Amino acid sequence: MSKQIKVIKGMHDILPEQMQYWHFLESTVRELLSVYCFNEIRFPVIEKSELFCRTIGEVTDIVEKEMYSFEDRGGDKLSLRPEGTAGCVRAGIENGLLYHQIQKLWYMGPMFRRERPQKGRYRQFHQIGVEVYGLEGPDIDAELIVMTYRLWQKLGLSQNIELQINTLGTLEERNQYKEKLVEYFNANYEQLDEDSQRRLLKNPMRILDSKNQNMRNLIDNSPKLLDYLGEASTEHFNGLKKILDQIGIEYQINPQLVRGLDYYSNTVFEWVTHDLGTQGTVCAGGRYNTLVQQLGGKSTPAVGFAMGMERLISLIEDSQLEVQVEFPDIYMLLVGDNANQQGAVVADEIRQKGHAIKVLMNCGGGSFKSQFKKADKCGAQYAIIISDDEIAQQSVSIKPLRGQGDQFSVGRDELIIKLNELFKRKN
Repeated sequence: MSKQIKVIKGMHDILPEQMQYWHFLESTVRELLSVYCFNEIRFPVIEKSELFCRTIGEVTDIVEKEMYSFEDRGGDKLSLRPEGTAGCVRAGIENGLLYHQIQKLWYMGPMFRRERPQKGRYRQFHQIGVEVYGLEGPDIDAELIVMTYRLWQKLGLSQNIELQINTLGTLEERNQYKEKLVEYFNANYEQLDEDSQRRLLKNPMRILDSKNQNMRNLIDNSPKLLDYLGEASTEHFNGLKKILDQIGIEYQINPQLVRGLDYYSNTVFEWVTHDLGTQGTVCAGGRYNTLVQQLGGKSTPAVGFAMGMERLISLIEDSQLEVQVEFPDIYMLLVGDNANQQGAVVADEIRQKGHAIKVLMNCGGGSFKSQFKKADKCGAQYAIIISDDEIAQQSVSIKPLRGQGDQFSVGRDELIIKLNELFKRKN
């Protein structure tokens, strides 16, 4: 026997029995985003590596350690996308969607990072991303946060997830703050781990995002960016908090919340849970007003977020929420040679003329008893029984499978009308 080929480490299959949760999440998100007037956009999973180096920052774990990058036959350096914002901005600029326009966009699909797999985190993972361009006030920042809160309510997760917010101010304010931060960490250099010592030279604010618990005290006592904000940044942050307070959304101000990507400014936020271990962030985002210009477009205010679908699915499964499972409406039993030949004709007629009636037709033969077991097991509401005698009489038998009455016969010419009545469906 040939050696079995298994899935790549960190990748995973999504099996049919899990799809009910994925469909529930996807349909809930689509419905909610439609209410908020967002439009879907789709862009490639492969982009030029330069796109991510320029947007995410070369001195980040994502670019340095985690990106799946390669050189194609033409010599171009390409990468599987590790996140969606950069590709969305590139697509917006290239297709003329952003300048002097307001765009509310969303996307969904796989991302790729070669990091240590753990619960809810994979090397191929799926994200839902939301981006808004052309609006710069705290009102749209608040709308995105409120929208995610309403999503948690619809998913039955509002008790499991808490909101953390912070502001990163402007570039000038951050530069002033970084001077004080570098001075502080240099004075405590021996307490920094190797990664933090390296970041101190190029991106000292990333030290605040360290997960090294041995450095927790040091980070907690470091200078706070909030003390270096100018009037406009302070007003923006206060405006955000005021809207959240008025709507009644609870939050914590987390001064160490800096996000892992270099392009953020002003508002940043994360929704976190304690139900997924140390990697508890299920949704994160913020404002990135300089990124469009950084990628060659005109200066455009922007804000967005991304949520990890695997993590949300894990929370939904653990919550014991009853998610509707899709079963066939009808299982069609075929008894006899003529019935086997005519069954496909009847099934096609129901699928074409019935009102979204789901038909599972028995294929591969089998005794009436074995077919009936399959009908009962598949979860269908009704069995349609077609035998050679019924073919001759131009009729079929309909048997309720879930205690809805007795078996009865109906003429072929009345079948579609009767089925639509049974399922109470209209065009």
